[in-house]
Amino acid sequence: MSLVLDPAAQDLLFREARTANTFTDEPVTEEQVQAIYDLVKYGPTAFNQTPLRITLVRSAEARERLVQHMAEGNQAKTAAAPLVAILSADNEFHEELPTLFPAFPQAKDLFFSERAARENAAGLNAALQAAYFIVGVRAAGLAAGPMTGFDFEGVRKEFLDDDHTPLMVVNIGKPGPDAWYPRSPRLAFDQVVTTV
Repeated sequence: MSLVLDPAAQDLLFREARTANTFTDEPVTEEQVQAIYDLVKYGPTAFNQTPLRITLVRSAEARERLVQHMAEGNQAKTAAAPLVAILSADNEFHEELPTLFPAFPQAKDLFFSERAARENAAGLNAALQAAYFIVGVRAAGLAAGPMTGFDFEGVRKEFLDDDHTPLMVVNIGKPGPDAWYPRSPRLAFDQVVTTV
């Protein structure tokens, strides 16, 4: 059985896509970011939670502050990317649940009154949304360079607050020269999928 999605789109989103390490200087516009969000916001989450928060780092001053917190191997590419996004989980996401999940507005208090439960749910569902965001960046014809090599607490203190947990930093733009490392291996279907 073949997939319904056009093979060129499959390549764009998955098979040919890789983490970009260099970018051109072509800017990434607010309109592009809006289009990406307007597409990926439909990705499923539990209770239609929407804990992902996106902080766009555009100014030179903010970029300099962020680069200080990046691992040494990630500093130059973060400094040079046309746009950088800090993806974080909002641990107070439950406040929006009565609007986002009107079929069961009691979920806010029934399941998420405790901070620990909210942090667990926010982390999982924001990570799902972060994956959708990366695929959305690819759908916009851009490349993404997601990274977890940074000082999480430093980034939280510098750009967020106690209610937000950083997940990753994503460099975004058109791929530049020698942007890709060779494709790393993947596990085979029978190594991952078990039928019971």
